[in-house]
Amino acid sequence: MLRMDKFRVKRTVPEGILLLEPMHYSDERGFFVETYNKQDFKKLGISEDFVQDNQSCSRKGVIRGLHYQSKYPQGKLVRVLRGAIYDVMVDIRKGSPHYGKFLGITLDNRDRTMVYIPVGFAHGFLSLEDHTEVQYKTTDYYHPEYDAGVFWNDPSVAI
Repeated sequence: MLRMDKFRVKRTVPEGILLLEPMHYSDERGFFVETYNKQDFKKLGISEDFVQDNQSCSRKGVIRGLHYQSKYPQGKLVRVLRGAIYDVMVDIRKGSPHYGKFLGITLDNRDRTMVYIPVGFAHGFLSLEDHTEVQYKTTDYYHPEYDAGVFWNDPSVAI
């Protein structure tokens, strides 16, 4: 695990996905967390510009995804503001040694871990609690005409 001043970073398999645990500072007033800093992210190898922020709220048991865009692909920075999710990323990079494999992790608002998902992955999540709020930044704009997906129960992926 790599430590920076502001983040603890864990690299994963498939390559390219990063788990980012931002440092948080608490006192009697509450807490402070810096969740994004372009300079720090560039040091981690994340040099894309994020151009859009999205937020969703879901009931327990709701599945969102697994989405990707066939044209104008998006990298994502995902974090949970309230509640918990089981977050899944499926490698759809042609020629990747991990093509069709997935990584699944639990994210919640308590440990504040975020996940950076580069271009080339289908992404989705299962809401584990009622009123779960997820926020994510994207490296390209949403183009509904190029929205595509992988079924969460696709037997070849075997989530």
